[in-house]
Amino acid sequence: MAAHALLNAFRANKPAFGTWLTTGGFVHARSLARALIGTPQQQSWIMLDCEHGLLPLNPAGATEVIAAIHGVRDGPSALVRIPATGHGVGNGSEGVNWQIKYALDAGARGVLVPMVSTPAQAHEVVLSSRFPPVGRRGFGSPYTQENWDIQTAGEYLNEANESVVVLVQIETREGVQNVQAIAEVDGIDGLFIGPYDLSISLGYPPPSPDPHPQVEQVIQDILTVAHKAGKKCAMFCTSGTQAARRAAEGFDMINVTSDVGAMQSGLAAEFEAAASA
Repeated sequence: MAAHALLNAFRANKPAFGTWLTTGGFVHARSLARALIGTPQQQSWIMLDCEHGLLPLNPAGATEVIAAIHGVRDGPSALVRIPATGHGVGNGSEGVNWQIKYALDAGARGVLVPMVSTPAQAHEVVLSSRFPPVGRRGFGSPYTQENWDIQTAGEYLNEANESVVVLVQIETREGVQNVQAIAEVDGIDGLFIGPYDLSISLGYPPPSPDPHPQVEQVIQDILTVAHKAGKKCAMFCTSGTQAARRAAEGFDMINVTSDVGAMQSGLAAEFEAAASA
């Protein structure tokens, strides 16, 4: 089996901590993937944000960044958040379908689809992410297995349906109303909570840094629903302090920081230390 730190954490029922990647470049991505190698901390995944980040989803762009991450021995799993939202699924789903295909053919270990609001949309995401007979994903890329460190395309085909992680983002009012039915869709591995759009869609201000108490109650309800359905629940955080609290609450997959956030906070801390002297 190919290295898959996120899936290993899921199977061990351990909190899977990860990082948000918003800027492209082979060297930049490799440095991020290597950041915790040799330390007690485990970075289980890196999310390529092709929705709001500055990362191109085109095959060459995504493939090179994923190759940089997966080229790090014992490194994290590279995942992709596609630009297209679940809103388009069921009403011309070609955008979601081809973008999932691009991400997975590039060698991503998993895919995250934003703003999925109905079980029908979630089912369409599954179909686009799995090979037949359980899905409709096309087979034929000569490069995917290289980013999985698998020798042949046939070996990848045998492994992909069990190993690709499929996540949908709950961040709309309709998604909250349908969360139980979404969680029960076969083939969905987990629900990912986007606290910023979730807050706005429910009529509350965005987290600053924590969500409004009413939004927090919704977040806890989503966590409960996901676990009752036997699915993982993921949460976007912006700091290690937030991430530690979410892990203690039972979230399975937690974002700790972003590349830009880590650079800015690191610079601020070092300049503060320099100025204090």
